[in-house]
Amino acid sequence: MLITNTLSERSQEFLEKEEMYGAHNYHPLPVVLSKGSGVFVWDVDDKRYYDFLSGYSAVNQGHCHPRIINVLIEQAQRLTLTSRAFHSDLMGEYCEFITRYFGYDKVLPMNTGVEAVETALKLARKWAYEVKGVAGNKAKIIVCENNFHGRTLNVISFSTDPSAKRNFGPFMPGYEVIPFNDTVALEKALRADENIAAFLVEPIQGEAGVMVPDEGYLSKVAALCKEHNVLFIADEIQTGLARTGKMLACDHEDVRPDILILGKALSGGTMPISAVLADDEIMLTIKPGEHGSTYGGNPLACRVAIESLKVLKEEKMAENAALQGEYLRKKLADLNHPHIGIIRGKGLLNAIVIDHPNKESAWDLCVKMKDLGLLAKPTHGDKIRFAPPLLITSEQIDECVDIIYQSLQSIF
Repeated sequence: MLITNTLSERSQEFLEKEEMYGAHNYHPLPVVLSKGSGVFVWDVDDKRYYDFLSGYSAVNQGHCHPRIINVLIEQAQRLTLTSRAFHSDLMGEYCEFITRYFGYDKVLPMNTGVEAVETALKLARKWAYEVKGVAGNKAKIIVCENNFHGRTLNVISFSTDPSAKRNFGPFMPGYEVIPFNDTVALEKALRADENIAAFLVEPIQGEAGVMVPDEGYLSKVAALCKEHNVLFIADEIQTGLARTGKMLACDHEDVRPDILILGKALSGGTMPISAVLADDEIMLTIKPGEHGSTYGGNPLACRVAIESLKVLKEEKMAENAALQGEYLRKKLADLNHPHIGIIRGKGLLNAIVIDHPNKESAWDLCVKMKDLGLLAKPTHGDKIRFAPPLLITSEQIDECVDIIYQSLQSIF
């Protein structure tokens, strides 16, 4: 049960209703939120919290950013959906804006992150058959251990997380799994099979616990893919859009993926918007009727995405993420706490690993931080992500680190 004695009667009512009528596919912290602004959210009892998860990096621009909300309201009162059966006055504008923004020939707009991943995988296979010349139904895609690219049946087919796969089979063939941050394994796989279409990777593995690869990994990956005529697909749904201190995590090594996948903060946390970007040789292999989405590229999404991208650049959020991320990691290190085993991250995508024999200690710590006014969530048992909205200040980080310290002292 989600109900705890520390919750107000009002919060318990909401949780009881959700428990009764909602699917039990999540295990949230016991907090019921009702509004947000900037780096803060408030619960139904009007208690304020720092948001240190940012909707899994969907709220990079901050909660309810006024510029994004104003555009959302304005467009929602004008035109929200045409379907792709017709043109809209915003589709071309959005396509021009985002392709120039990231430097690609074409964009294929979708809704959720996993839809964009599925789109990229379909594109890679189509390219392999029609451009590379792979024999029919032989194309393979290389992925990494401990990946997280979504939860569709196809995507969990190449997951290595037992909880993602148990009793959901049979699974889609055509994938080969290698270790993350291992270019030797990648080169071996590329040399062993001429049917490889693509290599799909998160530049930093978020759900795995913010696993940052060695410096030079991405550039070596890109070079190997080019050498073997294989597409390099970067899933920047969580790492992109200024989160790591650059507009894309790949930008830290000046690497340009053949296929770029974006989502989450593309809407500033207001609605599902995702995108797949590639050049003509890849994108134009898909013809009319071969892929689509009723809501993908709808006028409301186009308008919101343009404004969300403008906010990131004009308010210098990548620069602030780089500055404040370094400051946050230093302040956490300065705590020198015996139960913080590892601190890692880039920009404002960070994680700590709890060093304690109690497997519930990371959860307990998150509950205590919640009680003291900071929201974060464990992943894979002993890891906790710290990923606040990108407009956070040094003074606010000081307050948050103090909450983290008080919580540590209380739990351990």
